[in-house]
Amino acid sequence: MTLRTRVPIGTRKTARKTIATAALLVLLAGCTKSEDGDKPTTSGTEGAQVVASSSAASGPSCTLQQYGATKLDLKNAVVGFSQSEKEANPFRIAETESIKAEAAKQGVKQLLVTNAQSQLSKQIADIQDMLNQGAQFLIIAPLNSDGLEPALQAAAAKKVPVLTIDRKINSKSCKDYLAFLGSNFVEQGKRAADAMIKATGGNGKVAILLGSSGNNVTTDRTNGFVDQVKAKAPGLQIVAQQTGEFARDKGQAVMEQLISSNPDITAVYAENDEMALGAVTALKAAGKNPGKDVKIVSIDGTKNAVQAIVDGTINAVIESNPRFGPLAFKTALDFYNGTSIPENVIIEDREYDSTNAQSSLSSAY
Repeated sequence: MTLRTRVPIGTRKTARKTIATAALLVLLAGCTKSEDGDKPTTSGTEGAQVVASSSAASGPSCTLQQYGATKLDLKNAVVGFSQSEKEANPFRIAETESIKAEAAKQGVKQLLVTNAQSQLSKQIADIQDMLNQGAQFLIIAPLNSDGLEPALQAAAAKKVPVLTIDRKINSKSCKDYLAFLGSNFVEQGKRAADAMIKATGGNGKVAILLGSSGNNVTTDRTNGFVDQVKAKAPGLQIVAQQTGEFARDKGQAVMEQLISSNPDITAVYAENDEMALGAVTALKAAGKNPGKDVKIVSIDGTKNAVQAIVDGTINAVIESNPRFGPLAFKTALDFYNGTSIPENVIIEDREYDSTNAQSSLSSAY
């Protein structure tokens, strides 16, 4: 979003200055809205992604020559961004806005943006359509880890590099796609387990609200959590695993079912914040005290979830930072300047709990 403000000339009345200032504050406030009234923060350096140490990069690297692409100046280029899911949650909103903001900052000639609305067939069609519109570099947030082959083949046929963000695809790097930018999702699951063990004392009955099926994020976050609990807290029993599709309303509905079928649940691991917030609503409606009677740990780092830690209804959150814009375009620039890009570029993730939630609210999204 571009805000145009005019600075009053010194001869203008003070009243007009006051009105102009007030109007600007209203506009700025309006730019922070989201589904719950707080739009994710995407500007500035606060909350920016940080690439983990070089040792965290893995897999073979890829150069422009190896990929077979043509050198490109992004200022004269058409770049396409394919979003996977409707922007009904803070992660997707922040991710798309970050890509748009950085494209504008870098002076990209044209940015094409599509949204697959959680439909694989639409994402394939979206990517093919952007290629037909002249896209010369693609940034893709894959819906699933498999199934994008027709779109990837279309990009390869035109020698258009594909950079994937936030979810990995089961394809060959430096051939089907350039690289993956994102978190270590297994590690996220392990850290969530550690936070849960701390919150519960290593004992209790845990329900897992799984993410959507068909992608590595859900698989890895589940495996990391389950394996860590098994290794470190045998007294913490996983009694249920059910998908909430990464959505708040579905997370709430699943939690309502689990309360009925497993009334003695003492902890919930939600694989994203939206499902955790849905679980909080369900637990309150059932007369339970989330954060106390039932411990809750989730992954994402949305402002709403961090606020819930402050409020005492969620115990801990492992961050998964969606602000991919700067890193995605830096990777593209490095690639076209001859730098070898590793297959996996892993970012660091913070952790929020009662000790830092209040002070971290401003950098949450």
